Amino acid sequence: MIQMNGRDHDWYEGMTIQSLITDLNYTYPILLIRVNGTFIEKENYGNTRVQKGDDVKIIHPIAGG
Repeated sequence: MIQMNGRDHDWYEGMTIQSLITDLNYTYPILLIRVNGTFIEKENYGNTRVQKGDDVKIIHPIAGG
């Protein structure tokens, strides 16, 4: 298990930020992602492994007026 935005989420061997985004069907053009309090740059999504027990926050900014 990992914590995903404060909720339990299944974890699997080899999970990366990119695979998590794909699994969640996120299509937002801009995402802000932290793993255990550390921000992850977009170019690192594919090579940043998510470990069992990690605390992942994925936020998609919304513009409005």
